[in-house]
Amino acid sequence: MKKTRFTESQIINILKEGESGAMSVPELCRKHNVGQSTYYKWKSKYGGMQASDLSRMRELEAENAKLKKMFADVSLQNMALKDIVEKKPIKPAERKGLAHYAINEFGLGVVLACDALSISRCTFYYQLKRIDDNDIIEAVSDIAEKHKAYGFRRIFKRLRLLGHKWNHKCVYRIYCGLKLNLRRKGKKRLPSREPDPLAVPAKVNECWSMDFMSDNLFSGKSFRTFNVIDGYHREALAIEVDSSLPAQRVIRVLDRIAAYRGYPKRLRQDNGPEFISHALEIWAEQHGIKLDFIKPGKPTQNAYIERFNRTYRNEVLDCYLFNSLTEVREVTDSWIEEYNYDRPHESLNDLPPKLYERLNEENSLKI
Repeated sequence: MKKTRFTESQIINILKEGESGAMSVPELCRKHNVGQSTYYKWKSKYGGMQASDLSRMRELEAENAKLKKMFADVSLQNMALKDIVEKKPIKPAERKGLAHYAINEFGLGVVLACDALSISRCTFYYQLKRIDDNDIIEAVSDIAEKHKAYGFRRIFKRLRLLGHKWNHKCVYRIYCGLKLNLRRKGKKRLPSREPDPLAVPAKVNECWSMDFMSDNLFSGKSFRTFNVIDGYHREALAIEVDSSLPAQRVIRVLDRIAAYRGYPKRLRQDNGPEFISHALEIWAEQHGIKLDFIKPGKPTQNAYIERFNRTYRNEVLDCYLFNSLTEVREVTDSWIEEYNYDRPHESLNDLPPKLYERLNEENSLKI
């Protein structure tokens, strides 16, 4: 379940404040920066509860967890007995292990356990004799401590130069047992990124900015959003919501936007896997669009979409507890319309993006 920034005690206090009638529900939600749907979800879960009720509920949950664990232990014992009766192990070591399990857990005798699992008593009583590996462990550890960048092959060759005749399989077993394996992840090589300096575009569709965001539903299931804005007047062009948004989905969203407003000259984005895909590169080349990638680790080079993401998170994602993707889409679509037509924008002389665009068009016609 998704974690909230309120504890259960704080939620109960908020509900008591609402029940007192000192202020209306919208005012209370605005005071604590939560959505009204979240308030009523809290009320359905914690309504009428006191701090002592909450403590009792926790005790019942702990007792319920203990009962579940006891039931799981009993079920596990039954499953073990069923495995001994029905499972047909092939290797003698596996049969020997099950024989020990039957003797220790169910009190069977050695003869009955060996007969049931078709192994001889010689095999049952046999003790594996291992070679003393202390000398190998000491030699491998000394080399690995002195030369931390050495892998297995170089350590083994060094042992050969020191006169040791140990088999490479034996040395590798010790090497893995000491967990000296070097796992090197190949660095993803990107072409040099030299984006144009961030500036306000001169007109509409000159440059779009796009980026991804992620969040969780009330159940804990994660989802992603694909955000696209026009850098000229910061208009929100689209916010696509789904659990997965591959490169082909990104292309479909961009085509859908271009169907009613045309294709942009440039697209500004980071180096995410969906944006550096070959499919998006081919699509951009077909439509004469320049892909303007920012430098890795430099989100300020795409500051317009980063600022938009912060606004979207503060006013939507952090303000509501969503039950489904459909609810996320409905709230998001309503917010986009308000953002474009009603919400004042500081960088646009406190005008909404659509009103700012219309006024600029009227001024250009007068000139």
